[in-house]
Amino acid sequence: MDIAALSTVMSQTAVNQQASIQVMSMAMDQNKQQSEQMAKMLETSVAPHLGGSIDLRA
Repeated sequence: MDIAALSTVMSQTAVNQQASIQVMSMAMDQNKQQSEQMAKMLETSVAPHLGGSIDLRA
Protein backbone atom coordinates (compact mmCIF):
# COMPACT_ATOMS: atom_id res chain seq x y z
CA MET A 1 0.00 0.00 0.00
CA ASP A 2 1.45 3.35 -0.91
CA ILE A 3 1.69 6.39 1.34
CA ALA A 4 -1.04 8.37 -0.47
CA ALA A 5 -3.60 5.58 -0.09
CA LEU A 6 -2.70 5.08 3.56
CA SER A 7 -3.03 8.80 4.20
CA THR A 8 -6.45 8.87 2.53
CA VAL A 9 -7.70 5.91 4.55
CA MET A 10 -6.45 7.43 7.81
CA SER A 11 -8.07 10.76 6.97
CA GLN A 12 -11.41 9.11 6.17
CA THR A 13 -11.24 7.14 9.40
CA ALA A 14 -10.62 10.31 11.40
CA VAL A 15 -13.54 12.09 9.72
CA ASN A 16 -15.86 9.14 10.38
CA GLN A 17 -14.80 9.05 14.01
CA GLN A 18 -15.39 12.79 14.44
CA ALA A 19 -18.83 12.48 12.84
CA SER A 20 -19.74 9.59 15.12
CA ILE A 21 -18.67 11.53 18.20
CA GLN A 22 -20.70 14.55 17.08
CA VAL A 23 -23.82 12.44 16.51
CA MET A 24 -23.38 10.80 19.91
CA SER A 25 -23.00 14.21 21.55
CA MET A 26 -26.19 15.45 19.89
CA ALA A 27 -28.06 12.33 21.04
CA MET A 28 -26.82 12.81 24.61
CA ASP A 29 -27.93 16.47 24.60
CA GLN A 30 -31.36 15.51 23.30
CA ASN A 31 -31.64 12.75 25.90
CA LYS A 32 -30.75 15.21 28.67
CA GLN A 33 -33.41 17.65 27.49
CA GLN A 34 -36.03 14.91 27.35
CA SER A 35 -35.22 13.73 30.86
CA GLU A 36 -35.43 17.30 32.19
CA GLN A 37 -38.81 17.74 30.49
CA MET A 38 -40.01 14.43 31.97
CA ALA A 39 -38.94 15.52 35.45
CA LYS A 40 -40.78 18.83 35.05
CA MET A 41 -43.87 17.02 33.80
CA LEU A 42 -43.82 14.68 36.79
CA GLU A 43 -43.41 17.61 39.20
CA THR A 44 -46.49 19.31 37.80
CA SER A 45 -48.59 16.17 37.87
CA VAL A 46 -52.30 16.48 38.65
CA ALA A 47 -51.98 14.20 41.68
CA PRO A 48 -48.32 14.19 42.75
CA HIS A 49 -49.07 12.22 45.94
CA LEU A 50 -50.20 9.18 43.92
CA GLY A 51 -47.72 6.46 43.15
CA GLY A 52 -45.40 7.19 46.04
CA SER A 53 -46.10 3.94 47.88
CA ILE A 54 -47.57 0.48 47.41
CA ASP A 55 -49.84 -1.37 49.86
CA LEU A 56 -48.86 -5.03 50.03
CA ARG A 57 -51.67 -6.61 52.08
CA ALA A 58 -53.07 -9.93 50.99
